[in-house]
Amino acid sequence: MRKQSGFTLIELVVVVVILGFLAVTAIPKFIDLTDQAKQANIEGMAGGFATGVSLVRAQWEAEGRPQNSSGQNGVTYDGIPLVLTTENQANGIRPGYVTGLTDGATLGGGFDANNCEEIWLNILQQPPGVTTDINTLNNDSSINYFVSKSGTSQTSTCHYYLKESLNRDSNGQWENPSNSTSVGNSFTYAPATNTVVIHINQQ
Repeated sequence: MRKQSGFTLIELVVVVVILGFLAVTAIPKFIDLTDQAKQANIEGMAGGFATGVSLVRAQWEAEGRPQNSSGQNGVTYDGIPLVLTTENQANGIRPGYVTGLTDGATLGGGFDANNCEEIWLNILQQPPGVTTDINTLNNDSSINYFVSKSGTSQTSTCHYYLKESLNRDSNGQWENPSNSTSVGNSFTYAPATNTVVIHINQQ
């Protein structure tokens, strides 16, 4: 009869140790891939957003800097009438950068988070879902971005946050980043100067 033999205890221990080393090495790589995907997401969206803003400005220039019926700088982009900034050299506001659908041309009190949402929805092709309301962010799975606004006049800034990179509270709810550029992965848009800046905090 042929004698059957299996692994010895020492061989089994060696195999378990090797598997342990592989797990310790591989798991962080997979975690890192998730973080890299979040970073690539925000970078891609910021790039597309900046391109959209520039295309709106280019079309406005090509059409001879037209104004809408309300006397605001405006242009119809992809079938949507958009309002653009009004030049104010004293305050450092350059003309021709998109501020929304109906108002915000001077970046005064009329320019708010809703304007930032309007910009997102109308310069991007098939944009991801976005909201200005943190409760909607927590209750609607189709929403991927949270938008808020800070500053006024030349410091007016739109903040666009990737939902999956935000902090959660003790109940697992997404927390409002309160316009911080030190929370989550986001990018900002300053219409006064057409500045788009990426902020990566989750790596």
